[in-house]
Amino acid sequence: MNVSRTAPIVGAARRRGAPLSGSDLVAEGTLPGCGGLPLLLEPKAEGVRLSAWAKGRRAQIEALVARHGAVLLRGFALDSVAEFEACVDELCGGALEYRFRASPRTEIGRHVYTATDYPAEQSIFPHNEHSYSPVCPLYLAFFSESPAPEGGETPLGDNREVTRRIDPAIKERFREKGVLYVRNYEAGVGGAGFGLPWPIVFQADDKGAVERFCDGIGVEWTWKSHDRLCTRQVGPALIRHPRTGEEIWFNHATFFHVTTLPQALRDALLAEFDENDLPTQTFYGDGAPIEPETLEHLRAVYRDALVAFPWKQKDVLILDNILTVHARNPYRGPRRVLVAMAQTFKPRDFAAHAGATP
Repeated sequence: MNVSRTAPIVGAARRRGAPLSGSDLVAEGTLPGCGGLPLLLEPKAEGVRLSAWAKGRRAQIEALVARHGAVLLRGFALDSVAEFEACVDELCGGALEYRFRASPRTEIGRHVYTATDYPAEQSIFPHNEHSYSPVCPLYLAFFSESPAPEGGETPLGDNREVTRRIDPAIKERFREKGVLYVRNYEAGVGGAGFGLPWPIVFQADDKGAVERFCDGIGVEWTWKSHDRLCTRQVGPALIRHPRTGEEIWFNHATFFHVTTLPQALRDALLAEFDENDLPTQTFYGDGAPIEPETLEHLRAVYRDALVAFPWKQKDVLILDNILTVHARNPYRGPRRVLVAMAQTFKPRDFAAHAGATP
């Protein structure tokens, strides 16, 4: 999964004069060249511990994230993964277990994971986390425990702007049809195929447990030869934000489509698999293929919306997973950026329907 155009990288923060409402310890600011995404919050004195400052501020942070799309907490004292977990509890309502997985991740703390274990030389295309799933996280919290010495930024994109820039005819077609997600999984890590094996995706070795999980969230499942698994489900392409009511483009139609992969990997997959047997593939909700020109348009819209900033050690980034897309740039050297997900919602409950007024 690659980003063919690197998002602009920006430097020092620009502070606003007024402090964060209700606090004389923290000031609001912006990052030059980022257009206000994310909002920057910095303590006005050294030694302000994030876990202590966060207490009782959940509603305040949620309001800021809904307004700006993401909030970057920079310059706070934060010494451990356990303390980050405590901050997620205070600011986001607690971390969620990562199930129905799509990215390789390592659990570091209780429901705190490496952001991704994809190789450092790979870019990751912009996306809304888990938007292929019938159950999604509303918030993501990133913790830059050890930023890369070179590269490794997490580009962000304003999904309000992404939604505005998508061709109206494309939006209406997707409103009407939705998105069909088809995924195929090997039985184990030693399988010959690509992608994650189903015991890792579902965090279960028992087929019955997998079937019950899929039934519970509305995902069709089919067992194939050699204990391989195929899942299928249709989800909305646009939803109404649960808090703001805005219509937002929210799906994995572009990210999961084989043509979004780097050319070499795409060619290797298409040489080995039929389209319905690929590790991941997307279609219109009625099973029709998505036109190549539509996918090119969508990829361009995502890429043009991206901005990026260098991580600093101990940065914590809280983003609204509907209003903000994220990606990853390649990097050199050691890097450990962690992520926690919080507060579930079901996209089907907020689906925007054909003919709706944006």
